[in-house]
Amino acid sequence: MSSVFSKLKQFKDLREQGKKLQGALGNETSTGQAAGGKVVIIVDGSLKMKAIEIDNELLSPDKKNKLQDAIKDAHTDAQNKMQRIVAAKMQEMGGFDLPGMK
Repeated sequence: MSSVFSKLKQFKDLREQGKKLQGALGNETSTGQAAGGKVVIIVDGSLKMKAIEIDNELLSPDKKNKLQDAIKDAHTDAQNKMQRIVAAKMQEMGGFDLPGMK
């Protein structure tokens, strides 16, 4: 029976660590760019898009495909940067002790 309580405590601790991480990431943002900086996307610590900037040069029908690709690339760039920030924050917090991962 103590094994069950031990697992419940591990999950409770993990949930608390997750809440701390979420709080630590609350004010973090990441900026991704593409098309030589003509498309800029900013995401927050929850990977939600907060802002997008598009240079007027890309706002013509003949550049639609380039714009679409640039938006995807800028979003991927911002997400990748945020993932590195998350990993760094987790390391600063001592990492997460995942049950069964030791």
